[in-house]
Amino acid sequence: MKIPFVSFLPLEHELDKNIRSAFERVYERSWYIEGVEDEGFEKAFADYCGTNYCVGCGNGLDALVLALKALGIGDGDEVLVPSNTYIATALAVTYVGAKLVFVEPDIRTFNIDPANIEKVITKRTKAIMPVHLYGQPCDMDKIMDIAHKYNLYIVEDCAQAHGATYASKDGTKKRIGSFGDASGFSFYPGKNLGALGDAGAVVTSNSELADKIRAYGNYGSDYKYHHIYKGNNSRLDEMQAAFLHEKLKKLDEVNENRRMIASRYLHEIKNDAVILPYVPEYAEPVWHIFGIRCSRRDELETFLNDAGIGTNKHYPIPIHLQKAYEDLGFSEGDYPIAEEISKTELSLPMYYGMKDTEIQFVIDKINEFR
Repeated sequence: MKIPFVSFLPLEHELDKNIRSAFERVYERSWYIEGVEDEGFEKAFADYCGTNYCVGCGNGLDALVLALKALGIGDGDEVLVPSNTYIATALAVTYVGAKLVFVEPDIRTFNIDPANIEKVITKRTKAIMPVHLYGQPCDMDKIMDIAHKYNLYIVEDCAQAHGATYASKDGTKKRIGSFGDASGFSFYPGKNLGALGDAGAVVTSNSELADKIRAYGNYGSDYKYHHIYKGNNSRLDEMQAAFLHEKLKKLDEVNENRRMIASRYLHEIKNDAVILPYVPEYAEPVWHIFGIRCSRRDELETFLNDAGIGTNKHYPIPIHLQKAYEDLGFSEGDYPIAEEISKTELSLPMYYGMKDTEIQFVIDKINEFR
């Protein structure tokens, strides 16, 4: 049996008529940037996230950059990011000229560990960027308490967490993206809510911040040929907005399907060589990635690949050891938890529409591994 790591085909087949209709709608209107489709999707996505505003942009990295710029973060400022994340989180901080400060994750959740945050806060710290990695919510109550204590901004990196929810200690349940001053989303095609190309968005409930973000993404312009900032060109085009609006209607169903697959993995994989994901009681993940850990990760990966099961590694080289950031002067051993995750993490097939026989085959093969 051949099982890919990811497949878009089941969802694409179900949405075929809707997507083609969206294309025709935009094409016939002959308006491709900042039109009714963008406006409609932004409103729908803001409502979905539980925020007042959504500003579409070119991709997830741009979303984080625009959010930091709009908050006035730049030279001389420090931004706290998890040591275990995709490089885009770090690049956003670099691009605005601020200093990266890494915070080690909780080895159980792979997310930034609130217990490690206060240790690295200085007078120059301006923001915390929690990343809801793999679609698993960070412990936002504790992170928000720290942010309020030190008067810091929160910029959530929600690139993998569309629709994930967090149960606060006060009993409320909120979607990820609604906690921060601003939150960045990626709509890269492989995401739970993916465009048919690159796309992104920032959500916020601050009207002034939303206006700044929109201006920064439109060449720094608040209206045509009037430029108040040195901005970027990063806007969500009409075609992708139309596609995303159609796919947003099915997002909850997509996420529930992923939760079903994850539940089977969690309850039916029984192999002492494998460490399964840990889900805190406050979290309702959306399982963009189902990442296990194994001390013999490479052997397990070869075993599964030889059986026809696609896998991936998120991420095999931590940011502080990447050549792109060698100027920071870090060495192996500086962030041991991130390094341990990078050496042991293996991502299993996880996508909408996986067949029961495919799920069972993955489970059986992992249980066979010795």
